[in-house]
Amino acid sequence: IESAATSTEEIGNPVYPPAQRKLAEHGINCAGKTARQLRKKDCAQYDLLIGMDQANLRNMHRICGDSRKIHLLLEFAGRPDDEVADPWYTGDFEATWQDVLAGCQGLLNCLQKGGD
Repeated sequence: IESAATSTEEIGNPVYPPAQRKLAEHGINCAGKTARQLRKKDCAQYDLLIGMDQANLRNMHRICGDSRKIHLLLEFAGRPDDEVADPWYTGDFEATWQDVLAGCQGLLNCLQKGGD
């Protein structure tokens, strides 16, 4: 599992402090993590490429081309038209946590069943 940005605004920056605090509430340490750019070679290296919103998907397709590996996270939560709430704009890190948790649980269930 790897994380990569689809835009360039935050490249090299650490995880946003309010996001760090939310992750720490759940025992997740992101010390030393910095943003990096998604690269075309990532498309070949990874089995799935998962974006949080439609802007991510557009950028992912621009970088990687048309790939069946690209999905919205909330597809895996049975919400194929929904986007993860963006706390940069809403300030609501709990809503984002709940969206990401639902998507990741759905993804894990899908992988355990052998699907993508």
